[in-house]
Amino acid sequence: MTIKDKLAHYEPKPLGEKGRYAVLLPLIYDVKTDKYQILYQVRSEHISQPGEVSFPGGRVEDGETFQEAAIRETCEELNLTPDQIDIWGEIDYLIHQGRTIHCFVGKINIENWEDIHPNEEVKRLFTIYVDTLLTENPIYYKVISTLSDAKDFPFFLVKNREKYNFGYSERHIPFYRNLTENIWGMTAIFTHRFTNILKDLESKLKINDNIVIFLILVKLLIWY
Repeated sequence: MTIKDKLAHYEPKPLGEKGRYAVLLPLIYDVKTDKYQILYQVRSEHISQPGEVSFPGGRVEDGETFQEAAIRETCEELNLTPDQIDIWGEIDYLIHQGRTIHCFVGKINIENWEDIHPNEEVKRLFTIYVDTLLTENPIYYKVISTLSDAKDFPFFLVKNREKYNFGYSERHIPFYRNLTENIWGMTAIFTHRFTNILKDLESKLKINDNIVIFLILVKLLIWY
């Protein structure tokens, strides 16, 4: 097989990717208030990141799509069946420390979220109204790390290393400070992105509505 043939059959992958993950941002419809809530879970003490707030999700298995993984993990963690989950769409995904994480938004078809009995990985559940999150913005804290912090890096192999711009890594980690629960990190990133998407779409709809109203007024003036 020639080099050309080998490249023709090769499927490119992200360099440095150590794992693929998927989470679900679950929406619960509250009949009493006619409003939607986001369902969050607090992780059990015997698993990684104990006590942290998260969305249901986990690693994508071989032969599985990101969406299939999000549904499977949600069903496992919340003891649901796939027919109880309606996937409405996918928001922007995250690449962090070699992990690619996709976030799907879906409605959980259940009358009362308190009737959900999660598995042993989940300590408890709670909800926050989407309207509340639309008015709350997280605070982003900056974390900086530089290559000079690496003790074993072979700087002596780099020409003009004294003048070489190695750069630095800068991360901004969000925390929701005014909520009853401590939501931060990846969960806060996806929450904030979701609410920003809703705000952006609402703003565009208002602009379109204003254009329609303007055109109607112009036509009325012409007819008059």
